[in-house]
Amino acid sequence: MEIKKILNLARVPSILMLGMVYMTYVLIGGVIFWKLEGDLGRKDISRVLLNKERLLTTYTCLNQEGLMAVAQVVQDASKAGLSLKGNDTTDGFWKFTSSAVFAATVVTTIGYGNISPSSTAGQIFCVFFALFGIPLNMVVLNRVGKYMLAIERNISDFLEGKTGRRKCTRFFVHLVSYLSGTVLFFVVPMIVFQLHEGWTYSQTIYFCFITLSTIGFGDFVADSNPDKKYPEWYSVLMASWIFFGLAWLALLINHSIDILERLNTHFKQRWVGHKEEEKSGSAECDNPETQMENEEEIKKPPLTQ
Repeated sequence: MEIKKILNLARVPSILMLGMVYMTYVLIGGVIFWKLEGDLGRKDISRVLLNKERLLTTYTCLNQEGLMAVAQVVQDASKAGLSLKGNDTTDGFWKFTSSAVFAATVVTTIGYGNISPSSTAGQIFCVFFALFGIPLNMVVLNRVGKYMLAIERNISDFLEGKTGRRKCTRFFVHLVSYLSGTVLFFVVPMIVFQLHEGWTYSQTIYFCFITLSTIGFGDFVADSNPDKKYPEWYSVLMASWIFFGLAWLALLINHSIDILERLNTHFKQRWVGHKEEEKSGSAECDNPETQMENEEEIKKPPLTQ
């Protein structure tokens, strides 16, 4: 076998072009984020340093070492999920419901970063838990997404048989699927998070997208404010929302892949049909018997009635 066939060098230019587009897209995004957030970041640093000076000026008995000790206590309390505003004791982050949500964020690769195992045994278990849990999560979500897509197709075929309008029926079913998913996994959670977390609607939409897209920055995390009392069902609802929301995204991905495959098949059939027509036309032109028949037809005198 030739080296060109082994390395498939014919696809290298397209891969390089796609890589250039990818790098350009990332760099453009970096420039935009730099312009939008750079000045704000510098202002935040200036404000923090100013607050530090005011704190040392106000509390003269507190020196630099004392300030660092207080900051360390605040940081440790935040990492443990505790509040320093009162004397109430809580279980912190590692209660059962929060641990279950953490396990869900591990296998779904969301990884907010607000909570993480600190013991050696917990860290080792997290590695093996993610090693087997992430592929299992992908398989389950893919299967659930295909199942939801099959239900959508069955409904579409049923309505198509009743109405006899294929394109309108498919468009209507897809539109209802998209709108219902948007309401269930964005609008309803937006209202719930706004009520229980005190976020603005823009922040809740941002949190919903960052979570369901598995980006998981960790700047906004539900069920993690130690100053708030959450109902028992809140963590269960959040874990269910994450799972079914990701399944709905898997449905959208499978549906998009299905559309692209159909378009690819359609264009291939048209291309192959066009090529076959050209080949058949050129074969007829190159056939000497066909040419002789055409010449005889031309030489024949017209029939008179």
